[in-house]
Amino acid sequence: MPITEQDVEKIAELANLELTAEEKKLFTVQLASIVQYIEKLNELETTDVPPMMHAGAEQEPDAAQRDDHVLPGLGQQGALQNAPDPWQGFFRVPKVIE
Repeated sequence: MPITEQDVEKIAELANLELTAEEKKLFTVQLASIVQYIEKLNELETTDVPPMMHAGAEQEPDAAQRDDHVLPGLGQQGALQNAPDPWQGFFRVPKVIE
């Protein structure tokens, strides 16, 4: 499946992105490479490959299913300790919407 610059423009439009001409060319090449790689993966015979929950499941099958343990939280002071601009016990963040 060849990827065209029109495909990239359509994706950018759907994502509400404005791309320069250079970015369109770059992303066309990158997306074509990704699609080509996926097509290569689709050539693999995986019929006899059993499904797995995560990589390394055979070596450590219970790693992803450990018991949950309740631990004490940071607390307000701990959470604000590295905040760049704390204010009256809250995180103060720069205004991003005018």
